[in-house]
Amino acid sequence: MSDTWWRGAAIYQVYLRSFADGNGDGVGDLAGLRSRLPYLSDLGVNAIWLNPWYPSPMADGGYDVADYRDVEPVFGTLEEAETFIEEAHALGIRIIIDVVPNHSSTASAWFQEALKDRSKRDRFWFRDEPNDWRSIFGGPAWTQVEDGQWYLHLFDPGQPDFNWDNPDVHQEFHDVLRFWFDRGADGIRIDSAALLVKSATSFEDLDGVHDIYRSWRRVADEYDERILVGEVWLPDQERFARYLRPDELHTAFNFDFLACPWEPAALRASISLTLATHASVGAPPTWVLSNHDVARVVTRYGRADTSWDHGARRDGAPSDLELGHRRARAAALLAMALPGAVYVYQGEELGLPEVDDIPDHLRQDPMWTRSGHTVPGRDGCRVPLPWAGDAPPFGFGPGTGEPWLPQPPEWKELTVEAQAGDPGSMLTLYRTALRLRGDRLGDGSLTWLDLGPEVLAFTRDSGLTCVVNLGGEPVRLPPHEAVLLQSGSLVDGSLPCDTAVWLTQ
Repeated sequence: MSDTWWRGAAIYQVYLRSFADGNGDGVGDLAGLRSRLPYLSDLGVNAIWLNPWYPSPMADGGYDVADYRDVEPVFGTLEEAETFIEEAHALGIRIIIDVVPNHSSTASAWFQEALKDRSKRDRFWFRDEPNDWRSIFGGPAWTQVEDGQWYLHLFDPGQPDFNWDNPDVHQEFHDVLRFWFDRGADGIRIDSAALLVKSATSFEDLDGVHDIYRSWRRVADEYDERILVGEVWLPDQERFARYLRPDELHTAFNFDFLACPWEPAALRASISLTLATHASVGAPPTWVLSNHDVARVVTRYGRADTSWDHGARRDGAPSDLELGHRRARAAALLAMALPGAVYVYQGEELGLPEVDDIPDHLRQDPMWTRSGHTVPGRDGCRVPLPWAGDAPPFGFGPGTGEPWLPQPPEWKELTVEAQAGDPGSMLTLYRTALRLRGDRLGDGSLTWLDLGPEVLAFTRDSGLTCVVNLGGEPVRLPPHEAVLLQSGSLVDGSLPCDTAVWLTQ
């Protein structure tokens, strides 16, 4: 791929704990991931984004980082991570790793030093008196230490926030970026990218954060073809676009599209706004249907309310999974046909639903504990993948050891093994779509077609036309030479409800 590979890439998100277990301890690891690299190559992805793999007490699934220059022993070793990067590169797959700059871990050397020596506390937010800020995970955003001071944690108490007014913090992260770029990482995904800079009254999207990313961009530009990807949840698209100016981040996740309900007018508005927002700064859009923080798309699209809101998660809300599966297939073809890069969260290509009935005593998401056991949280989208067999652990690891979260027995119909040879499976749809996308789609532009208010239709630069019917009645297809791919069967040559098709002109 070119030096702008990231503009049109298909990127696969690996949640390492739940992808594949290489040693049989029930937890996914680098050995398991390395053994499954051929699967990802066959799937047709251009890059892998991994959630944090650093040493961590796991107060928040590894987003509480104790050491940014090493690998959590449960996952493997630093040497193994370097080997993994080399093996992925040999298959033509780039690697994006997660860096967490807003907060550290209470187990980190810096924080432990701060507890012992007040003169070192300026790297974090220690105060004699807390304010009224609330944690994003619920409860107060301040925790008191033994000598009476309080430290800020916008997330879990195990995640103390860095003070970016301190130059030590800036230098530390410049060094961390170079550490991983020197080891072959092709990109950095920046967790909670808008939260780093704080004032007396606010902690989101303050102007000073852009100076940080300008300096990070200068570090990335010291290397060839290295990128910065921001996790930026902002409702204001003009503010969002500022992170994508030519001297800041290369791309950022498009959460407006992810959160959009399965409705034609809303989707069209989201797509058009996204394209206009990114065009204004010359950045490529990204298209995301799900990730490790969000209820799985098959379940969301089967609910009465198909939108997404972190503040109103609707965990456990009833879902028509057959309807959700049909819509998820159509949404996959829609997302992959749009200009820019596309992200696939592990298991999305298998059509996995959210697991809402995890026993309470097995839940590990801090949202569950911080909410007083009222918000089940994100464990339901993090259940280990089913690879093969008729019963758990479905080939997740060697032997019959139990994975760290339980897999539903009915997933025997959704394993990679069960779907690989089925021409009508979700896995086959993804493999076919990603192959065609690599040949015909990616970066570029689109031209909208008017096929009625309940139909999304557009033609891409290559001449491929995507049509999605979100209405109640079948619709006639526009003139075309051939049907390349369809998410469901046509009815007398017409496109049924909740179905998408790719056509050649």
